[in-house]
Amino acid sequence: MNNLVKPFLALIVTALLSSCSVYMAADQPDKKDIDLFKVGIPRSLLVAEFGLPTVSEVRDEGKKYEIYAFTQGYSTGAKAGRAVFHGAADILTFGLWEVVGTPTESIFDGTQMAYEVRYDKNDKIDQVVILKKK
Repeated sequence: MNNLVKPFLALIVTALLSSCSVYMAADQPDKKDIDLFKVGIPRSLLVAEFGLPTVSEVRDEGKKYEIYAFTQGYSTGAKAGRAVFHGAADILTFGLWEVVGTPTESIFDGTQMAYEVRYDKNDKIDQVVILKKK
């Protein structure tokens, strides 16, 4: 029995120690609700979802303009599925999957996005311009 336990424990320890891709998949940025970038949406909803804007200024005719820059991530289900896949692949390949899995997770780390928003006098969006979509 002791002869079976040691290799099994070594396999588990190897998989746990080499699970960078599992951690990276689970730690990817969260998915943001970009449907909020629509005319008529109040500023408070944008701030609640995306945090404070990167740039905020008053321009022509006293209208407020803001730029929201963020990383569009993945849903909780997608992140969990990727983490489970990497964990299973690590175990089945005795940790060799990390040679492929870690660089893959480094590449698929979300999409850089930026929106410029103009507000009316009631702090509701009256114009949206997509500045960056990787």
